[in-house]
Amino acid sequence: MIDFKGSHYPKDVILYAVFFYIRYAVSYRDLEEIMAERGVVVDDATLNRWVVKQSPLIAGRAQRQKSATSSSWRMDETYIQVKGKWTYFYRAVDKFGKILDFMLSEHRDEAAASAFFARTIENNGWPEKVVIDKSGANLAGLQNMNWMLLLPGWFWLIEILQVKYLDNMIGQDHRFIKKLTRPMKGFKSYQSAPATLDGIEVAHMIRKRQFPTSGQSAFQQFAAIAA
Repeated sequence: MIDFKGSHYPKDVILYAVFFYIRYAVSYRDLEEIMAERGVVVDDATLNRWVVKQSPLIAGRAQRQKSATSSSWRMDETYIQVKGKWTYFYRAVDKFGKILDFMLSEHRDEAAASAFFARTIENNGWPEKVVIDKSGANLAGLQNMNWMLLLPGWFWLIEILQVKYLDNMIGQDHRFIKKLTRPMKGFKSYQSAPATLDGIEVAHMIRKRQFPTSGQSAFQQFAAIAA
């Protein structure tokens, strides 16, 4: 359970504000007005602190609670602007489009790709097959994962496919992320960017029905993850 002790606002109010921001393309000023219309007086700076603090915690719980995923993966990265510079948002989905993992990086190289694959494997287990684009860095990252299998004597390796049209699924999936980040016109700090993206991905996972639900609304599912 995520601890909300010490907050001057009820848990449900905080969760509602965080969910509304990560699910819909609104600014913090807009959200401040929306909350005021619902009788909650809270400034935009406080709303920002809620999102930055709670989103990574909820994303961590979401990883543990999401439904099982396929061992056939699609991986790609998209661009996110932070402090006026382009950074790289690594993302992976399975062959059915279910979100596996995501990671923001200042660099697009072998080290970043290796770190992303290691993280995704830790959270989802080893894949049988991974489809990527023609990126040499992503290929090297996957080859590093195969070396990790070879060194202890494993003879089973990840099948790597560099076929552009098979990777279209993840490219199309970036659109939801772009739709929500575009109105933000870039992030102001390297602290808020990954935290906010964590929350956006959780909202996207809810939209994809990756959590057990019994007729719950999207917000109810979000609150249940944090419970």
